[in-house]
Amino acid sequence: MIGSIRRDCLDHVVVFGEQHLRHLLRSYANYYNQARTHLSLNKDSPITRPIETVGRILPVPILGGLHHQYVRI
Repeated sequence: MIGSIRRDCLDHVVVFGEQHLRHLLRSYANYYNQARTHLSLNKDSPITRPIETVGRILPVPILGGLHHQYVRI
């Protein structure tokens, strides 16, 4: 996970102090566990979510647009 945090988040963001770093790490942990797909989990996230099959697809920016979660409405 340390490598994922560094490659997916910290290599692309300028950190402005400890509070900002804590916020980034908390936000990335939420993204990692709730939205990011994992190949070892058969392309699901550790916290599973229902499959949405109907509706328009909208991107939800995460970490200021560094990553996106795509949801249906």
